[in-house]
Amino acid sequence: MLDKIRIILVNTTHPGNIGAAARAMKNMGLGRLYLVAPKKYPDEEAVWRAGHALDVLDNVVVTETVDEAIGDSGLVIGTSARERKIPWPLMTPREVALRAKEEPSKQDIAILFGREDRGLTNEELQKCHIHLNIPTADEYSSLNLAQAVQVVSYELRLAAFGEALPSEKETQNDKRDWDVPLASTEAMELFYAHLEQVLIDIDFHDPKTPRQTMTRLRRLFTRVRMDDMELAMLRGILKKIDKTVGGK
Repeated sequence: MLDKIRIILVNTTHPGNIGAAARAMKNMGLGRLYLVAPKKYPDEEAVWRAGHALDVLDNVVVTETVDEAIGDSGLVIGTSARERKIPWPLMTPREVALRAKEEPSKQDIAILFGREDRGLTNEELQKCHIHLNIPTADEYSSLNLAQAVQVVSYELRLAAFGEALPSEKETQNDKRDWDVPLASTEAMELFYAHLEQVLIDIDFHDPKTPRQTMTRLRRLFTRVRMDDMELAMLRGILKKIDKTVGGK
């Protein structure tokens, strides 16, 4: 399970946080670190803070965009410090770890951590199936980036090695052992673009006054989590609509 986890740090400002995050991952048996457009990397401070986790830094993947880092991951989780205007499926690190344990073994799981000062953008969070929130004291809720990575990595390790967790029974009815692979994030992004264009063609959606139509539709489909065959059926329906109304 741990081998399919991608820890993704987005626009990290301080290279020391990259090294500390690598060390936190190594402590818990995680090794796949992705950096999206880091402000300063490579850097000696990252190496110094990594300690004995230099192998994690040696294998780090640096990308320009979040989409590149997510790639074909089957499940995308975004860390969020607050509730959004439109509610999204929200889990604690323990619940996320249990969900990860039930995912198909052949699909990667991407966990996004945002910028030190402002986290992930709304657009980035909309790419996620689940939002992850670490419960903290109301008096001081701010967590250092590496601390957040440590908490999530710890829960993933507990789940991976079969620790009995209190909420495990809650996940028994949500097995992801499908006969068809779950649709990848990349395929879903193509679907959303196709869907939006069709809704424009039939005068249902006006991109100039969207009123969060596409955001709510994204939330619907990320909650459902379609497999490849279901997605192909919907794309077929959209193509038929295209043909019928003479769309693009």
